[in-house]
Amino acid sequence: MKRFNKISLWVIFFVLMLLLASVFFFLNQSKEDRLANLGDHVVSNFRAGLTYEMADLLSFSMALSEDGELKNALIAEDESKGYGILSKITERFKKYTHLKSLRIQVLTPDFFIFARSWNEGFEGMPIWWFRDDLQKLKSRKQPKVGMEVGRLLTFKATIPIRSGGKLLGYLEVIKFVDEFASKLHKKGIELFALMDEQYLNKAVLMRDFPRLHDDVIVNRNFNHMLKPKIALLDWDVLESKSYLYQDKRLYLLEPMYNGEGKKIGSYLLTLSDEALHRYEKANQGVSFFTQFSDEDIEEVVASWEYPYGSFRSGYDKDLIALLPKLKKEDKRVLESEAKEILKEYSKDELIDIILSNKHNEKKVGVIQ
Repeated sequence: MKRFNKISLWVIFFVLMLLLASVFFFLNQSKEDRLANLGDHVVSNFRAGLTYEMADLLSFSMALSEDGELKNALIAEDESKGYGILSKITERFKKYTHLKSLRIQVLTPDFFIFARSWNEGFEGMPIWWFRDDLQKLKSRKQPKVGMEVGRLLTFKATIPIRSGGKLLGYLEVIKFVDEFASKLHKKGIELFALMDEQYLNKAVLMRDFPRLHDDVIVNRNFNHMLKPKIALLDWDVLESKSYLYQDKRLYLLEPMYNGEGKKIGSYLLTLSDEALHRYEKANQGVSFFTQFSDEDIEEVVASWEYPYGSFRSGYDKDLIALLPKLKKEDKRVLESEAKEILKEYSKDELIDIILSNKHNEKKVGVIQ
């Protein structure tokens, strides 16, 4: 009887241990599934944010490439005038828009520098020798946008500038990764943009940038407090799983591609437990790149009370403003686009636009 009781106790003990192990396993698996699911949502939003950055830069560049004064400067080969035009454009957009790290340069058809917005003295310098992406642009003759390696690694949109059917040169609009990293930081996400060190033979201005493993940290505004912790991570596990949870932080690794789809590095995203809980409670069906809080709106209003006047967007306003500056042969495509845009405006909005543009003139007639 005593032996039977001992056996029963051992059986009960093993059953309990098995149950505890099962509970522990399922809890751990549930946590893993939760982290993987949250990581997928963050990465999905991150990719959407990257796409938005590229599309925003491309549309802005296409509008600027139709500037009549800039075309005239290229035709006249007036490099000094070109510099003046570009520097004024960047000053205006840095003051009134979200484009704070904006740089613009114009290249000749053979990829020599015609003018830059941020400095003079580089006119006539060739850049084709350290920009492989430009040669493909010349053969395809189409606008392009992407993360490209030059003297620095930056977002770049490159647009052909034409007058009629003649190629005058190329307009290139450049943004630093730091601005994108700041947007992520406001959402509780710390970004380390990592470029493979093999590209330092071209990105000569980055040779003194901090390193992380075999990569160069591109954004200068990375979280310096986190760098030592990241250096101790099991990088092989992180690369194989694309995510890692350690010391109450989630780390996510996403490949970095250039405009041609070639991998040139990685994006490392990291969120604290607190940021993860906030994100989990938020609406994950909506990208955090397109949501605006009351605080965000107040910041915009404080910096520019009436950014577009009676227009619905800055693009609409800039497009309409460009038309009078263009030559006849350059107006046709943009005029048709402008007409399609204005068709969506109400009669009252059109009246407001006319009155705000020509407020000193008496207007008689009917808007159709």
